[in-house]
Amino acid sequence: MLLLRSSIQRARKALKPSIFALRSSYCFSTGAAEPFSSLPSPPRVPNLIGGKFVDSQSSSTIDVINPATQEAVSRVPLTTNEEFRAAVSAAKQAFPAWRNTPITTRQRVMLKLQELIRRDIDKLAMNITTEQGKTLKDAHGDVFRGLEVVEHACGMATLQMGEYVPNVSNGIDTFSVREPLGVCAGICPFNFPAMIPLWMFPVAVTCGNTFILKPSEKDPGASIILAELAMEAGLPDGVLNIVHGTNDVVNAICDDDNIRAISFVGSNTAGMHIYSRASAKGKRVQSNMGAKNHAIVLPDANVDATLNALVAAGFGAAGQRCMALSTVVFVGDPQSWENKLVERAKSLKVNSGMEPDADLGPVISKQAKERVCRLIQSGVESGARLLLDGRNIVVPGFEHGNFIGPTILSGVTADMECYKEEIFGPVLLCMEAGSFEEAINILNRNKYGNGAAIFTASGAAARKFQTEIDAGQVGINVPIPVPLPFFSFTGSKASFAGDLNFYGKAGVNFYTQIKTITQQWKDLPGGSGVSLAMPTSQKL
Repeated sequence: MLLLRSSIQRARKALKPSIFALRSSYCFSTGAAEPFSSLPSPPRVPNLIGGKFVDSQSSSTIDVINPATQEAVSRVPLTTNEEFRAAVSAAKQAFPAWRNTPITTRQRVMLKLQELIRRDIDKLAMNITTEQGKTLKDAHGDVFRGLEVVEHACGMATLQMGEYVPNVSNGIDTFSVREPLGVCAGICPFNFPAMIPLWMFPVAVTCGNTFILKPSEKDPGASIILAELAMEAGLPDGVLNIVHGTNDVVNAICDDDNIRAISFVGSNTAGMHIYSRASAKGKRVQSNMGAKNHAIVLPDANVDATLNALVAAGFGAAGQRCMALSTVVFVGDPQSWENKLVERAKSLKVNSGMEPDADLGPVISKQAKERVCRLIQSGVESGARLLLDGRNIVVPGFEHGNFIGPTILSGVTADMECYKEEIFGPVLLCMEAGSFEEAINILNRNKYGNGAAIFTASGAAARKFQTEIDAGQVGINVPIPVPLPFFSFTGSKASFAGDLNFYGKAGVNFYTQIKTITQQWKDLPGGSGVSLAMPTSQKL
């Protein structure tokens, strides 16, 4: 607790005054050290085009709202068509020189970037909490999980190594190399303002690509800070560009012939639209989408460890994680588990993310709160039992915040809307299965496939689970099995569209293409004539 208070004090000191001057001399607010009511109007978030932070000429804007206070933190202009084309042009022009920059030089930029992120982690966390609402502890985790991808990118050279086979035929050698694609783009969600951009552009640019980043219009500040740090680390002008907007700029990214690949994280509706539209244009797409992550709890599971895991994974970040644990399937009588679960959930502190004792903050918007409350009510009306209701919580001093307390529904069945839909709030659904096999069938019938977990003391049960479960990421006594960057984030089924997943080897493969070279260096006999037969390695 003392460490967190010290972190808050350092961040607030770093953010006074609340205007953070970017290298381009454009002033942009990063956080909430000072009340914005003292400012004449919220500062405008800039585009980044060709190495310069520039104010958009657009008169259409979206306010970035602090979800705990409803104050306007900043204002996001919707990037114009001309500005978007300028960003793509800058990325295209920067590509030839950047792809020919030695991989060791590109790695050193990442080494410097990870150092700078560590230096400014408090500033980034403060901005994330201000714009997105999550607790400062969770915001630090947001940055750190992205930082791990930057660290992984520092060893990109070995991941890009090709293959070589000498003398595949008489005097002929064949080898393959991995080359960058060109201009790539990333479209980010609101729930991880630092981690998701860092899943994308560090891998892409270290592979030799240039990049167009579109942050969420709900919380773009972390992306702006990260871009500033990337430029300070030595990333050349035009290698990373930032544009802002909603449907129009997303469609422009899908349609632009200069953009070769698109990374997306967000909802199924948007994800499938982007996948379909961009794929039809011949682009590579990796689209991480919705989820309904389940945990099976067997009777032999460790009680304390399991309850702590369920509470943390179900209610952390106010449930706004694509790997949040939203559904628990108890094998056998669930009542004793549910009673203890309610008791622990009641002890969680709901507050502004800036408060050191906060366990969970608000959801992102009033519309998000209304949707979560509607899905809770639909569960009740469909026959689920409301064991804990967090809909009417009021946080003193933050009465206008988008707060929902931990909520637990029991007796949930697969035909209920609250089960079919991704709730994306601090709501835990409890189901009952008569056997282990029935529990596995419940999970496998669900259309989503991001993650699944089991809690048990039985190695045989765990092995059966990992073999038979149809989900991309499996946790055994681990509630949120998100892999570290030397593996890949391997969501499946309706949770992912595309062929190559995020980060790790799959991420490198996504941002590169294979070129295979066959060469012959030998003295050729003269006068042998021309042969039009198919060349083979066999002597006929």
